[in-house]
Amino acid sequence: MTTPRFVPLLTLIAAFPVAGSTDEAPSKTAVIPGGSFIMGAEVEDDHMPPHEVTVDGFVMDRHEVTNAEYAEFCREVGRNDPEFWGIDELESGPDFPDHPVVGITWRDAADYCEWRGMRLPTEAEWEYAARGGLDGKKWPWGDELTPEKANYNPSDGLEPVGSYPPNGYGLFDMAGNTAEWVADFYDAGYYAVSPTENPTGPEKTKYRSVRGGGWHSGPYCTRVYRRLGLLAYWVDIAVGFRCAGDGPSAEAPTDG
Repeated sequence: MTTPRFVPLLTLIAAFPVAGSTDEAPSKTAVIPGGSFIMGAEVEDDHMPPHEVTVDGFVMDRHEVTNAEYAEFCREVGRNDPEFWGIDELESGPDFPDHPVVGITWRDAADYCEWRGMRLPTEAEWEYAARGGLDGKKWPWGDELTPEKANYNPSDGLEPVGSYPPNGYGLFDMAGNTAEWVADFYDAGYYAVSPTENPTGPEKTKYRSVRGGGWHSGPYCTRVYRRLGLLAYWVDIAVGFRCAGDGPSAEAPTDG
């Protein structure tokens, strides 16, 4: 099924029910069934070695947190506006309610998720979810990237969430639009020592992990296994986030 760009997000959510959804999961979250996958790739030192990881079931926001959603948080808790708030050229501010929020630190993102009763996804959860149930592919839908599938460089800037087709788990913009903060500290050598069950990242380092690539990332940087470390207080015109939470532990259904 091909979804045209710029279909309103609520229309897309209705059109793509998520396998395993329950009445307990809010409509803006998807239920991700637990399972195993090969994390990483034989491409760069910090992506290696590819290794099998198992994650329990969890829930994840279908789309990146928007300007409107983050502004509500700021009003309620007295948080300052994001770094680039009100800069129209960056689609940041109240005039762009459905665009993903940018210009926030890792702590801002973590605090917002806690305010919602959720948390940032682990790096393993994020990659598992981004793959959308596909094994060994470069992007959330397969091995081909086109401008109709994601917002990446060359691009004029951010797009409203839900502007591109979702992956197999009903998640939008797991490649492009904004890169996303995740919960883990970043260590280039972590994959060599990572646990196989629900890894949560290395001990404290100077950096936090970022996944997904943004609107000014090249094609390679939007691949599902691509990882990056940024200082936790860094703010960027193309780094946002989405929330996750503990959820069903059932494994993904198998054929037959």
